[in-house]
Formats: sequence, structure tokens, C-alpha cells
Amino acid sequence: MAGRRTDTRERIQQVALELFAERGYDKTTLQEVAERLQITRPALYYHFRTKEAILAGVVDRLVDSIDELVAWARQQPMTAESKREILRRIAELLADQWRPLIQFAQVNQGVMREVPAGERMRQGMISMLSLLAPPEAGPVRRFEARLAVLAVIMGNVPFLDDTDLPEEERVAVALEVAAKLVSEDG
Repeated sequence: MAGRRTDTRERIQQVALELFAERGYDKTTLQEVAERLQITRPALYYHFRTKEAILAGVVDRLVDSIDELVAWARQQPMTAESKREILRRIAELLADQWRPLIQFAQVNQGVMREVPAGERMRQGMISMLSLLAPPEAGPVRRFEARLAVLAVIMGNVPFLDDTDLPEEERVAVALEVAAKLVSEDG
């Protein structure tokens, strides 16, 4: 029974995120979420009382995934190979399930500044952006490391994609660019 409840919660979050992206967070009602799911409002309220609670749940899952990745990455030696693996895992994390949330956050920056979940997501992203260069690295190296992570994000979440590349190829190109940015001779 617990698995079914979790599946329902995840489905609610997925559908709500789709509606938030389509209509905007502020214009989407819980009634619309319930209608899209073909459930009653009380059934929806059983899982989530507010839109903010739905968004917080989605962000919590993403940041938990980021935290796991960051913890793993900090245990790795900072070799070229491990940096490529970190970048690959970031791309995998985004491709798996987080692309809609990243797109939502980009489009709804005002909302993300206002809700507590937005600050949690911001802190998680900062942790991820800081992975590939130690604090003692020079400013150019730290900036290149952040750009590498952003390249992977942009390859997975095409905000302004005018390349006409298939998704798989676009991700591969982004990973190649990112690896160059963090290579020792980059």
C-alpha cells in the first residue's frame, strides 16, 4: 500500500509540474491538477494540501539526489577521469527525471525566489556547481568548473536550443565541452 501512495504522490507532482510549466505556477489551481489526474480534490488534498507543498516535494527529491551526487563526488580524487564521471552523473541526474523541474525553475524564477523550496534548490545547485574546482583554485579555474556544470545542464535542458541536434547528440556535445573546460590543459 505504501508503494501505491508513493506512486500517486509522484504522479501528482509530475502532472502539477507539467501544468505549472504550461499555465504558470500562479495560474494553476489544485482543481486543475485534480482534473488532469482524474481524481477528486479531497483525494489530491490527502497527498498535498497546497501547490507549495507539491513544489516543495519535487524540489526535495531533486536536492536529495543532488546531495547524494555531491557526497559521492567529494569522495573522488579530482582526476580528469573522475571529473568526466561527475559530469556524466550530473547529465544522468538531469535526464532521468529532473529536466521538467529545471525548466520550471528557469521559467518561474520569481516563484522560486518566494517559496522556501526555491532556496533549497538554489543551495543544491550551488553545491553542484562547486564540485569540480577546490576553493583554493584560482578564479579562472573555479569559473571554468562552474561553466562545465552549466554546459551539462544546458545540454540536458535546452533553454535556447537552436542546434537542431537530436537530444542524445546534444547531451554528448555538452559533455565534451564540459570535459574540455575542466581538463588540466583546458
